[in-house]
Amino acid sequence: MFRSPIFIFFICLLALACQQNNKPETKQKESAQYIQATKYSEKGDTFYFAKKFDSALFYYSKSKEIFAVEKDTAYTAYNLMQIASIQQTYGDYLGSEETLTESLPLLQENQAYLLGAYNLLGIAAKELYNYRDAIKYYNQVLEQTENKVLKTAPINNLAAVAIEQKQYSKAIALLEPIYRLNLLDTIPSQKANIVDNLGYAYFKNNQFEQGLTLLKEALTIRTNNKDTYGSIENYLHLADFYKNTNATIATNYAQKAYEAATLHHSIDERLEALQFLMAENHEKGINPYTARFIRLNDSIKKVRNNAKNQFAKIKYDARQANLENIQIKAEKAETLLLLETKKNQNNLLYFALAVVLISIVAGINHFKNKTKRERIQASYTTETRIAKKLHDELANDVFYAMTFADTQDLQNPEKKETLLNNLDLIYTRTRNISKENSPIDTGENYEYLLKQMLNSYKTTTTEVIIKNGQPINWSETAIEKKIAIQRVLQEFMVNMKKYSQATFIVIGFDLVQNTIKISYSDNGVGFANELILKNGLQNVENRIHALNGIVTFETEPNKGFKATISLPK
Repeated sequence: MFRSPIFIFFICLLALACQQNNKPETKQKESAQYIQATKYSEKGDTFYFAKKFDSALFYYSKSKEIFAVEKDTAYTAYNLMQIASIQQTYGDYLGSEETLTESLPLLQENQAYLLGAYNLLGIAAKELYNYRDAIKYYNQVLEQTENKVLKTAPINNLAAVAIEQKQYSKAIALLEPIYRLNLLDTIPSQKANIVDNLGYAYFKNNQFEQGLTLLKEALTIRTNNKDTYGSIENYLHLADFYKNTNATIATNYAQKAYEAATLHHSIDERLEALQFLMAENHEKGINPYTARFIRLNDSIKKVRNNAKNQFAKIKYDARQANLENIQIKAEKAETLLLLETKKNQNNLLYFALAVVLISIVAGINHFKNKTKRERIQASYTTETRIAKKLHDELANDVFYAMTFADTQDLQNPEKKETLLNNLDLIYTRTRNISKENSPIDTGENYEYLLKQMLNSYKTTTTEVIIKNGQPINWSETAIEKKIAIQRVLQEFMVNMKKYSQATFIVIGFDLVQNTIKISYSDNGVGFANELILKNGLQNVENRIHALNGIVTFETEPNKGFKATISLPK
C-alpha cells in the first residue's frame, strides 16, 4: 500500500510553489500574527520529518488556527492535511477522515492539495475496509493527475485495493503496463512497490513462477537501494508464498520481516509478522510468539489511545490560545466574571470530568501493579472499548457543554435549563459506561451474573436462549478463565448487537471430559472473512490461546455466525 508522506508533501509543495507568483498585494504587509503562523508551520514540518509527531501536531494546530483567522485557505488546508497524516500514523483513521472533511471546502482552488486530500481519504477508507470509497478517491487522484510518474501512485493504490478484494487479475491489469514501460527507473523505491505488488498479485492468481520472480526482483531493488523499510512488506509476501511449500523458508522470511519492522518501529508490520509466526509454529504448550503478540498488541492500543487523547487536547489548547490572543481585555474580564457566576454549574461539569480521569488513572495503576498471573488477566480488560466510548460518547458532549457554558448567558432560564439537561445526559452516559465495564464478580454468584449479562441483550426483536449441558463447577475454575469467558462472550454479544442484525442467539454451556465447552450461534448477516480480525475476534483467539484453549469460528455472509470455545478445566 503506497501511503508515503513524501508523496503528499511533494504535491503540497507544488501547490505552494504555484502560489508564490500569485500572492495578493496585501501579503506584502504581513501581520505579526501571519508571520508567527508561518513559523509555527515550519516548526511543524521540522518535527514531522524528525518523526516527533506530538510536537508537529502542536505547531500545525496553532498555525492552522491563526491562518484560519487570516483567511489564508492554502496554509490552513496544508496544516489540516499534515494533521490528518499524523492521525493516520497513529491509526486514527476515523479522526483523519474528520480532519480531511474539514479541509475539503478550502481546497476547491488548490488542485494539488485536493489530490493530496483525496489520497489520504483513500488510505483511511481502505484501512477501514470501505473499499468502494477508497476506489472512488484513488480514481479522482488518477483522473486529475497529468504527470505519468505521479499517476503510478494512485494506480498502485487501486491495485492494492484490488488485491485486498482478491481481484488479482484486475491488479495485474493495472500494474503490468507500468512495469513494462519502465517509468520508475529513477525512483527505485516506488518501482519496488509496484514490482512487489505485481508479483504478489501473480502469486495469488496461481501464476507462481512469475510471482516469485517479481517478488525477488523487488527485494533485490530494495536491497541494492538499502530500503530496509520497504523490504518489510516484501518479506511478508515471500513468507506467504512459501508457507504451503517450504515452512522453513517461510518462517525465515517472516522473522526477517519482524526484525526489519522492529528496527523501524513499525508496529503494524511487527504484529503481522508475529501473527504469521504464530500460525506457522505450533509447539506444545504456549506458543512463544503468542505472548509476544499479546504484549505488543496491548501496548500499541494503549499508546494509540493515549495519542488520540493527547492530540485532541493539543488541538483544543491551540484553538483556545488563539482565541485568547484575539480577544480584547474587556472580553476576558467579562468571561472571568461569567465563570464566577456559573461556579455551581461548573462544579457538576468538573465532577463528570473527574470521574472520567479517575477511571483512566485507576485503569493505568491496575496494569502497573499486577503480578505475572494478573498480567494475563489484564489482557482481557476493556481499555479499548472504554477509550472509544469516551471519545465517541463523552468527549464531544463535554466540550460542547464547556463551550455552551462559556458563551451563553446562564441567567437566562432557557439557557440554564439547556446546560443542566446536557450535564444530566453526560452523567447518564458516564454511569452506563461505568456499569458496562465494572469488575467481574468471579465468586459464588459468577454463573448467575454471567447469564444475567447475556440475558440483558434480549430485546423485543432479539431472542437470547441459554442451553445447559453437563453442569460446570465454576468454583473449581481458575479466576483468569472465568474472566476470559465473560469477556469473550461479551465481545460476541457486542459484535452481534453492532453488526449481525441477529434475531435469534443461542449460547450453550457444557462440561466434556474435564473440558469446558461453550458454543455461540446466531442467525445474523455473518462476517466477510476480511472483517473477522477487524471485529475483535483476533483478540478472542489470543485470549483463549493464552490459556491453552481452542476457539473456532464458522461464518459466511448472510448465513449467521458460530463460535466454539474449549478450555481445559
